[in-house]
Amino acid sequence: MHKNNNRNPIRFIYSLHGGILLILLFILFPGATFAQPQTVPGGKVFHFHSANTCFPEARRLAGYTYDSVFYDVDGHYRDSSVLMVVPDVFSAANDAVDVVFWFHGWHNNIDTALNYYHLASQFTASKKNAILVLAEAAKNAPDSYGGKLEQPGVFKNLLNDVLEQLKKNNIISSSCKAGNILLAGHSGAYRVIAYMLENGGVVVHEVDLFDALYAQADKFMEWIKKDPANTFINFYTDSGGGTKEVSGQMMDDLKKQQVHLLFTEENKLTPAMLRSSAIIFIHSTREHNDIIFKPDNFKLFLENSSFLKN
Repeated sequence: MHKNNNRNPIRFIYSLHGGILLILLFILFPGATFAQPQTVPGGKVFHFHSANTCFPEARRLAGYTYDSVFYDVDGHYRDSSVLMVVPDVFSAANDAVDVVFWFHGWHNNIDTALNYYHLASQFTASKKNAILVLAEAAKNAPDSYGGKLEQPGVFKNLLNDVLEQLKKNNIISSSCKAGNILLAGHSGAYRVIAYMLENGGVVVHEVDLFDALYAQADKFMEWIKKDPANTFINFYTDSGGGTKEVSGQMMDDLKKQQVHLLFTEENKLTPAMLRSSAIIFIHSTREHNDIIFKPDNFKLFLENSSFLKN
């Protein structure tokens, strides 16, 4: 989980170089908080807020009821947090920065997903010269609705917010632009990813789904056919509650449309397969929440992506 940034203002101010300036800022803006990046093995995590995350959004302003349980707006649909994982090996020498976006599934938030699925450690261990971004969705709720990120152009605005934050923190240069964009997610993340592909206003080159193909297969199909170079990796289980059936149907549909794909069992998957195949369906006999790590499959996909640079 990220650090509590509510610090004693006097002790905090005098602990920093340039204390006089910060004292003046504190007098002028007594309610201000001073966010510091969280250190993780191999990198740092930055938190900020964006008006271009999923929520708040009109369809959830009155909350949401699922399976007779009510999820109120303040607890589940008000958080506009975004976190960025910046590896220690990251170099801003290029004029473009590659960004991997991860979206969490049901009953999670960006901090719990980052920690439970070892996303930060897997990302930094991949040694890729890229940034990992998690934008908050439905927080700790059983809801796949992507809110504002399902609307045209909002994903492009979120990407611009990420770039602006990277510039403010002197991580990239003021002239740096977006490079390759990858989307990844688990479980209920399928919906927001599908809509972002359809109308997010951003060119995406790779999608990695971790037991997440419950619906919206038509949107993924259109994106696959749009550019033969695009990479689509769909990892599914028997315990996904529908992902096996939808994955099987999508494979049949791709074959009927003469789109080449590779199918493999997880225990036969090799890095060479990931490097040589654009469309990959991977079946696992393991549980829904285990396939992201144990072993580190997110890291494996990153290491063998043809779009990410070392």
